[in-house]
Amino acid sequence: MVMKRIKVGIKGFDELVSGGFPVASTILLTGSPGTGKTIFGLQYLYNGAVKFREKGLYVTFEQTEDGLKEQAALFGWDFDKIIKSKMIQVLHVPTKEIDQETAKSIVDNVIKNKIRRLVIDSISTLAVNAPIYTFMTDAALIDISKGKSFFSPPVMGDFVVKRFLYGFIDDLRNVDHCTTILISESPEKGEYLSRDTISEFVCDGVIQITFESMGGEFSRSLLVRKMRHTKNDEDIHPLEINNNEGLIVHIIEK
Repeated sequence: MVMKRIKVGIKGFDELVSGGFPVASTILLTGSPGTGKTIFGLQYLYNGAVKFREKGLYVTFEQTEDGLKEQAALFGWDFDKIIKSKMIQVLHVPTKEIDQETAKSIVDNVIKNKIRRLVIDSISTLAVNAPIYTFMTDAALIDISKGKSFFSPPVMGDFVVKRFLYGFIDDLRNVDHCTTILISESPEKGEYLSRDTISEFVCDGVIQITFESMGGEFSRSLLVRKMRHTKNDEDIHPLEINNNEGLIVHIIEK
């Protein structure tokens, strides 16, 4: 059976994952601030719309639509034009407006509009601000005040965040026409790759971008940590942010 794939279109990247992401997979894109995660997401959607005629949706909780358009314009990507053509949507949901229906509305949008490429920036922000988390934590506080709680709020909160992530990522994976990138900041220290500590285990793939100022030509590097259902390159590759092309992955000659 031939694996259906979706090409990312970033120079040097697709060959790291045998020609593209497996369709309907969920990919965690993690790294510290300033490593190029947002650029990766924008380029993924731009290439999809312009090169492959595939509809995309960028969901942002921290940046405005205008902010994303300005960032895209630095590389010559005219998001205004593509948005007007309805090939790409940008959905900005301020953190204070995340409510009980936010996760469901994202999945419904993907299904209704036949979205092929989805970027969520960031998954940690969505999970931490999920209303069920706030509700259950508040409930625990009330119970504690009455002497009735068996769980502390941090323990209950951690459980609810993980339960939310499992359910939401599974819902995305079940939409068989959409391939999703979930952006997360990586902790400065520790054994986990994401702030929520669970996304790297639930997602089908993990891409890690790192930044080290070493005085050389390249300060950023990219590693495909895992990719289910397909072979992936396991080497660390230099990553360039090019003013004309966006991100470029430089393949190490073996």
